[in-house]
Amino acid sequence: MPELRKDPIVGRWVIIATDRARRPDQFAPLSPAPTTDSADACPFCEGREAKTPPEIFAVRPSGAANQSGWTVRVVPADDPILRIEGQLTRKGRGMYDLMPGIGAHELVIESPRHVANLADLPAPQIEQVLGAYVSRLSDLERDARFKYALLFKNYGRAAGAGTLVHAHSEIMAMPVNPVRLKDELHGARQYFELKERCIFCDLLRQEVESGRRLAVESRDFVAITPFASRFPFELWVLPRRHAADFTTMTSAERTDLAGLLKATLLRLRQALRDPPYNFILHTAPFRRHKPGAWHTVDEDFHWHIEIMPRLTRVAGFEWGSGFYINPTPPEEAAKFLREVEVATHV
Repeated sequence: MPELRKDPIVGRWVIIATDRARRPDQFAPLSPAPTTDSADACPFCEGREAKTPPEIFAVRPSGAANQSGWTVRVVPADDPILRIEGQLTRKGRGMYDLMPGIGAHELVIESPRHVANLADLPAPQIEQVLGAYVSRLSDLERDARFKYALLFKNYGRAAGAGTLVHAHSEIMAMPVNPVRLKDELHGARQYFELKERCIFCDLLRQEVESGRRLAVESRDFVAITPFASRFPFELWVLPRRHAADFTTMTSAERTDLAGLLKATLLRLRQALRDPPYNFILHTAPFRRHKPGAWHTVDEDFHWHIEIMPRLTRVAGFEWGSGFYINPTPPEEAAKFLREVEVATHV
């Protein structure tokens, strides 16, 4: 019989459609997996630095800026959604509020080699990508115009990726906090005010003790299929140590996270035939200039990464109701992922 499950953080309801239960091999890909056949024309490959805007940041063991010799490179988006230039001015138009489209839109090129999936990179390379994330988020926080920077990755056409398949992720700094993040912040604060504990820490502790929705774990991190998973094989990656801000990771934690991410993405690829997915970081808002309503965030929030394979389509019921329909119970998804054997040394 179907179950209605409530997300304990944001109060969102999900329908776990057990009567429509589908195993991994029953999902037809929404779009073909990205190929790497276009290496000759790819502007992100090493040696074609002149085909992108000048770099903002690079991990570069050798060579000059905007030349070969890098391992991770960050450049402005060629056609940015938000633009860095200008002053932030708010105004009203009747009952409506508006402001200029001020922000930053950056691309993190994750490898000089022409590969598509982050899972194909060695763990030390993924660790360097994580280091680039930390560096860029820390730098963007220095700009008083920005309240938040959203870090995300779209892998595959069904997940919103464009025509460039070279492994990359994106960072968008904004003058406002995203609504979905604010929902989590409000839910976490309400729980903390009631129980004087972090809701994510309680959730993590219960999931580790139960083990039913634990998919992958390492010394410092766990990957779980959430109790109220919106999508089949949705995963949350959480640090075991309480921390609100992704940028506060230690060097050892960064190394450990790189290994866990690789193992998790390899399992998804093998179990689901290289599915398209979205990878989204939820971290604390910028507070250096104006803490605002989030002065308790270090106590009540817990950063995490959400990985959402795109195996089903969101249709009229979901858009109209705000509910999601998930045909794969998260307990079954976690069990299947635990049993997948992968070689993480490649």
